Amino acid sequence: MSEKRTDISQLGEFGLIDTLTKSFTTHVSSTLKGVGDDAAVISVSETEAMLVSTDMLVEGIHFNLMYTPLMHLGYKSVMVNLSDIYAMNGKPTQITVSIAVSSRFPLEALEELYAGIKKACDLYQVDLVGGDTTSSLSGLVISITAIGVAQKNEIVYRGGAKEFDLLVVSGDLGGAYMGLQLLEREREVFKANPNIQPDLDGHDYLLERQLKPEARKDVISFLKELEVQPTSMIDISDGLASEIFHLCDASKVGCTIYDDRVPIDAKTSMAAIEFNIDPITAALNGGEDYELLFTVKQSDYEKVVSNPHFTVIGHITDKDSGVNLVDKHGSVVALQAQGWNHFE
Repeated sequence: MSEKRTDISQLGEFGLIDTLTKSFTTHVSSTLKGVGDDAAVISVSETEAMLVSTDMLVEGIHFNLMYTPLMHLGYKSVMVNLSDIYAMNGKPTQITVSIAVSSRFPLEALEELYAGIKKACDLYQVDLVGGDTTSSLSGLVISITAIGVAQKNEIVYRGGAKEFDLLVVSGDLGGAYMGLQLLEREREVFKANPNIQPDLDGHDYLLERQLKPEARKDVISFLKELEVQPTSMIDISDGLASEIFHLCDASKVGCTIYDDRVPIDAKTSMAAIEFNIDPITAALNGGEDYELLFTVKQSDYEKVVSNPHFTVIGHITDKDSGVNLVDKHGSVVALQAQGWNHFE
């Protein structure tokens, strides 16, 4: 091993993945897409492909059990993975669940976790088909693999955006991040005085966005009904700005988005102002919204804007123009991605 020591926090999650996997090549002709998108794509017939995606949730990194009910955690851990399948314009069909757990968890606690997983499976009509369990000395770890199907000609990759395409987002953004801020605030209050009850009244929407997000299977249905196939797509897990950069890097394009077009719920804005956070900062960098970000041809504009769940927030430019944000005053500034970095 080389004596050189590189701090992995300098690379970030995707930089680390790229560095570790850059020397790998595919050996099997059925591997249509390996590392580098929301899911791997494996050919299963002349017209159909299987989609495979894996995510891991680690206690103390991705969730805090002081304020995360185990049933909600089980549900959310499934949503995180199904979202990746929908981001490929596919349909999830099965999951596997592996957990590493310490002896501090009784059977009843794990039953709560799996009750949440079952609720997600029943609602989204996916089957639990396997997994693994092992012991842990450092808390709870959940690893879920989602398997899905798609017609090959309907799969949407990150790398398909073209200059002049429109950039579209589903739902609204920043709510999950503000839900997390509320929970963390009340955790600090509780640590200082355990006799004080948490003050979370009126914040149901934000708390649900954080603790019980929904994968946007409806978006795939909407697009099919509108007869719109995105040119590229990605799910918003690490923050809108980060996902825009991933999409632009994969497509080798630039982008311009407009501050005043980014959809933010009024409850998110009010909470952000209460925390002295600019609402657009929460929307751009918060993460965990699990909405879908996609591009469409300009000719599909009228179809897309007819759906209240979609918002056109910008357009694709040439690569040399960079990735830019037009603020409320009309000034053009380079977009900065300050979303979640697992290694900072």
